[in-house]
Amino acid sequence: MFIADQFVGSLEVAQTPDKTTTPDNLNFYVDVLRGLSAPQKRISSKYFYDAQGDRIFQQIMACEEYYPFKCELEIFQNHSAELARQLMEGGSDTDLIELGAGDGQKSVYLLQALSRLKACYTYVPIDISGSMVAYLTSHLGSMVPDINVSGLAGEYLPMLQQAARRSANRKAVMMLGSNLGNMLPVDALKFCESIRALLNAGDRFIVGIDLKKSPQQVLAAYNDKQGITRSFNLNLLTRLNRELNADFNLGQFEHFPTYDPESGSCKSYLISLQEQVVRFCLQDRTDCIYFQKYETIFTEISQKYSLAELGKMAKMAGFEVIHNYYDANGWFVDMVWEAKQA
Repeated sequence: MFIADQFVGSLEVAQTPDKTTTPDNLNFYVDVLRGLSAPQKRISSKYFYDAQGDRIFQQIMACEEYYPFKCELEIFQNHSAELARQLMEGGSDTDLIELGAGDGQKSVYLLQALSRLKACYTYVPIDISGSMVAYLTSHLGSMVPDINVSGLAGEYLPMLQQAARRSANRKAVMMLGSNLGNMLPVDALKFCESIRALLNAGDRFIVGIDLKKSPQQVLAAYNDKQGITRSFNLNLLTRLNRELNADFNLGQFEHFPTYDPESGSCKSYLISLQEQVVRFCLQDRTDCIYFQKYETIFTEISQKYSLAELGKMAKMAGFEVIHNYYDANGWFVDMVWEAKQA
């Protein structure tokens, strides 16, 4: 019999899994309770991406106000040939490892450009969503001739470590969609340092970042008129109800985004509209989370940067910026960083 005992703030979680409980959802349960028991309630944004979350995010990318996807798509449509040549300088076999690959709508332009160059590479899509990795593995062959795909489902750094151990090939790590912006700046720097530690000198890190711009434009992207981002945020509670047997009443929570133009910090919250208790019942245990009226759950950060801030981050993490690619409006940048000698 397996028993896990952990403390979540003042809550002790002791679970004996039955046939419906796995170590993964036990970890999910503990992580969520820990976050909701903190002084500032929070739920990690990585839990947005169940199958329904994936579908809603596809809708977000298509909505009028959400400019980051369109800007980066434009960059890859217009600059993939140049980027492919740059990545293949030297001609040796390369592992192109994409963190947070999603459905590959942007990266497919680069993959097609590499195919036209007859480049020797393996594409390694990594995503927290197993359904996205499965989709890419089964569908890319019809869009990119002779592509070699070797996907991994899981969190970025553990999967990157696994990918790095697979071969001695030169590495090009790619992280698009301003995914680096989903971390607080101090955590983003630590993450980039961790990436550098897994690379050899001369390896590349291609990172897509949303730049600072009009505050109204930024805020609208996370609070669209159709309410798609609202549905995306609230779907997190639906997932907790389904997978962790919680009893969130979605009508008693509201989506609320904020943007600070000075720091570049764009954050999303769920606001409790009344004083209430939410219960989690996994097997024979019930845990209660108390909400005050207007208390917040922090669910996501979408950090915006200046070029100077990004250049400083690259240098501190052990990289050199060797090229920047922009959309026509200069709202978004895809930067190519090269790992420097330690």
